[in-house]
Amino acid sequence: MIAIRRARTADAPGIGAVHVASWRSAYAGVLPEPVLTGLSAPDQAGYYDRVIRSGAVVHVAVASGTDLSSAVGRGEVVGFVTGRRRRRALADAEIETLYVLDDYRERGLGRELLSAAMAHLAGRGCASAVLWVLADNPARWFYERMGGRRVAEGSVEVGGVDVPQIAYRWDGIERFI
Repeated sequence: MIAIRRARTADAPGIGAVHVASWRSAYAGVLPEPVLTGLSAPDQAGYYDRVIRSGAVVHVAVASGTDLSSAVGRGEVVGFVTGRRRRRALADAEIETLYVLDDYRERGLGRELLSAAMAHLAGRGCASAVLWVLADNPARWFYERMGGRRVAEGSVEVGGVDVPQIAYRWDGIERFI
């Protein structure tokens, strides 16, 4: 069984591990290799512990029982999403991260995680949300299928390299409730 729920601080190590594994899988050949090899699950866990404690929107997908792959233990985090209210001109809220382990893709977890975060943000009074994704991210099509509308382009510096990115926006996020 896979459950989607609000993250707890005890989930931070699992979230950190998913972050590292997802970056190494999705961004191989996109980001500089030293960035990917330099990622640390404990460092990411510390970061996400602070994010959870800050009150940001963090939901996890937790696998248990027959849905566990051999790569994870009992009740492990296999995906997560983070978001928060924003004051930027592009939207009321921003989905900051959305990652699912490779072994758990194509099961609808990304859709469920994104929907949970959007519903939570709508419940906090947000009407719109934006998400920035690296232009060469192989999963970029997912955001288009979820109804995201391409609204901006830019770049972000990662490991000393400017990497192109694209912003997707959703209006009327209350429909995710």
